[in-house]
Amino acid sequence: MEPAKFSESEVEIAKALKAHWAASSAGDQEAEHAIYAEDAICDYPQSGERIHGRHNLQALRAHHPGKPAGFQVRRMTGSGEFWVTEYVIEYEGQAYYTVSIMEFRDGKVCRETQYFGEPFAAPEWRAQWVERVPELIDATL
Repeated sequence: MEPAKFSESEVEIAKALKAHWAASSAGDQEAEHAIYAEDAICDYPQSGERIHGRHNLQALRAHHPGKPAGFQVRRMTGSGEFWVTEYVIEYEGQAYYTVSIMEFRDGKVCRETQYFGEPFAAPEWRAQWVERVPELIDATL
């Protein structure tokens, strides 16, 4: 089977995403937000918040009182204008498993939705049907 071929625009988006996540990890606010369109919208469904515009998104993240202490991209996948990144981010000693769904327009993120979840212990009652994969819960950053 031949590997999937990416279009030129998909290759450019993948490069931009890698640079975005590296800048996020390094705390480089300017480089982190270069990927967003001026009129980008970012939703946090769990808190019911919507951030309008790249400027507000950058300001919000710059003023976060518990700046991330660690950041690890686990998987990034997508095609066309729709891309998903799974990552673990650490705030104040707590790991959060995060999913970022980004939609692109003209090579820039025009819409992002982020979901944040805390790890939890696997219940014993389902042990007979699951495989324990320690590296999935290893949030050591």
